Amino acid sequence: MPLLFEFHRSSLFRFLVVALAGLLLTGACLAAETAGGGHGDHGTVVVEFLLGLVVVILAAKAGGEIFERLNQPAVLGELAMGILIGSFSLFQLPYVDALKSSDALAIAAEIGVIILLFEVGLESNLHELLEVGLSALLVAVLGVIAPMFLGYGASFLLAPELPWYVHVFVGATLSATSVGITARVLKDLRKMDTKESRIILGAAVVDDVLGLIILAVVSGVIASLARTGTATVDLGAAGVIVAKAVAFLGAAILLGRLLHGRALVLATKFRVPGVPLAIAMAHCFLWAGLAGLLGLAPIVGAFAAGLVLEEKDYEPFIERGEEPIEKLIKPISSLIVPVFFVVMGMKVDVSVFASGKVLLLAAAITAAAIIGKQICSLGGLEKGLNRLVIGVGMIPRGEVGLIFTGIGASLAVGGIPVLGAELVSAMVVMVMVTTVVTPPLLKLLFSKQAA
Repeated sequence: MPLLFEFHRSSLFRFLVVALAGLLLTGACLAAETAGGGHGDHGTVVVEFLLGLVVVILAAKAGGEIFERLNQPAVLGELAMGILIGSFSLFQLPYVDALKSSDALAIAAEIGVIILLFEVGLESNLHELLEVGLSALLVAVLGVIAPMFLGYGASFLLAPELPWYVHVFVGATLSATSVGITARVLKDLRKMDTKESRIILGAAVVDDVLGLIILAVVSGVIASLARTGTATVDLGAAGVIVAKAVAFLGAAILLGRLLHGRALVLATKFRVPGVPLAIAMAHCFLWAGLAGLLGLAPIVGAFAAGLVLEEKDYEPFIERGEEPIEKLIKPISSLIVPVFFVVMGMKVDVSVFASGKVLLLAAAITAAAIIGKQICSLGGLEKGLNRLVIGVGMIPRGEVGLIFTGIGASLAVGGIPVLGAELVSAMVVMVMVTTVVTPPLLKLLFSKQAA
């Protein structure tokens, strides 16, 4: 009772009450707007989007706060709130279906994930990426190959009726690692300077690059299948897609570095505020758009755009009183990025968990995700390494796994999504489990190592 009383008096409780009231009020307005037809087609879309955005933003912050207080990543709270909102459709609430089918919210979520990958690229140092040690490189390569094959096998064994490209996409989704979650845990434990931590962080960044290349290739092949309407693929065409993905990343890094530098030199002549942010965001959206035009995932371009930006590029602006580019982008990302995770959660169909097959599929995919990253620890070549720490540090899929899952849900062949409701739900379970188990396991392993 004392704990409940303290929670009742806490600021979190008051915020949740306000947020819940806001959600209910907005839901009522959205229901009325949907039923009444609103202000014409364009007006209805705008109003529904604005009201939907209120629901999503409040839900994201409430869920994120709860999970932060539970010492879990806020992204899981945002995802959980999306699942909760989506589950209300089981009670035939009309405005929930309007939220789930909103094209405007889907576009906002897409912009959010583009900005997220741009930030990931910003936090990754291109020079450090090129100088990553042999152990980190081997860990990264094994950490991509092993989960991909295991994920393919788990999907094929439990859902053999699905086309081959679905199994390939499941495997590709398991290939990447969420470097942000592991980095945060290592920082909290003050273990960033250990050999294992350096290998984990270096391998995780390389993992992201390799995973994005795989995603670009697999998405390109599936897009080609969608155009031809066949379930087979020409190896020559697949080779072209591989070459296109690698060439694009190379061009985005080399040419992007040149164009961005020239744009900043020109921008120093401007007197209006906000020019550095405008240059950075235009750079991000340009390469994301070019990636989309080439049939690649826009997030590939966004990551490459962030990768070429360096803090020293913006020193002239900092000297005249501007904030560093990371700080300028943070308010935008903190508002729009959570939209993606809430919308992603709303895609989870909780009713499919009534099927034992879906639970078994989720368990098998999760096991493949965890075991695959333990295999990658064999790439650590230095003597005295705690390979179990490396394997556990590479487990979390976090936001990266959700991004891949979201793309799989949006791709379709013959009008059928590559990742249907059952697989999307199973993949979300995998993401949540791998993200939740990593922090306590790392803490346990490091404490044993210290003892």
